[in-house]
Amino acid sequence: EDIDGCKLGCLGIPEFGTDFVIQMVQDTKPQTLSDLIRISGLSHGTNVWLGNAQELVKSGKATISTAICTRDDIMLYLIQMGVESEKSFKIMEAVRKGMVAKGRCAMWEEWKEDMLAHNVPQWYIESCQKIEYMFPKAHAAAYVMMAWRIAWFKVFKPLAYYAAFFSIRATSFSYELMCMGRERLEYYMADYKKRSDTLTKKEQDTMKDMKIVQEMYARGFEFVPVDLYKAKAKMFQIVDGKLMPSFASIEGMGDKAAEAVEEAGKDGPYLSLDDFRQRTK
Repeated sequence: EDIDGCKLGCLGIPEFGTDFVIQMVQDTKPQTLSDLIRISGLSHGTNVWLGNAQELVKSGKATISTAICTRDDIMLYLIQMGVESEKSFKIMEAVRKGMVAKGRCAMWEEWKEDMLAHNVPQWYIESCQKIEYMFPKAHAAAYVMMAWRIAWFKVFKPLAYYAAFFSIRATSFSYELMCMGRERLEYYMADYKKRSDTLTKKEQDTMKDMKIVQEMYARGFEFVPVDLYKAKAKMFQIVDGKLMPSFASIEGMGDKAAEAVEEAGKDGPYLSLDDFRQRTK
């Protein structure tokens, strides 16, 4: 309830933080790392999940571990069913390039009979016929290993995770909208939601960042105000168990200006606004 009804902790995890993949994770209920790799394969294919594996999983014909998710699945499964290995490879290549779906594969009818003769289920063959592009498994594995490591930090070193996320990944972070406490953040989120159909690209990016900030507040963490002498130009930092935003998180503050303010602060206190203007250029 605290985070807009999002049932999972994958917000802000690369490859798993979009609404599309969050919904997929809920539909498929992964239990192992291998399942996550399969989900990553599904989410990067064309006509592999929507209107294909999704319906097979919902109707109970397939599970996340038996559906076709990555290129390699097809070849390995057909070999396991007794189809000759070179033919299994050729079938996989024709399917993953979308030749079968586009009807450009002369051998398909013959291959289909061979698959049926080796007890490959009808739903599996139909699933192959819809696929237009498939992801290689090694690629999916590399993505998931990266996401898995980041997820570990999100769970066990939350402040370090949020500091890194806001410093590196957040594209439209706003100090004024997000760091003045939870009530103020949720006031702006409600306003953005009301206007959801007319938001600019920048506002949509801001909304994505707001969701991560909302989650951070919900987990009991807070920001401390930017300190003229301690804050960094672009990096958020952990100060006394809270997060200090960077100068760049202030709206309208460019990278160059932020660096100038960080540098000038090292020469001791400012005497006046004028002194501040001169020292920071």
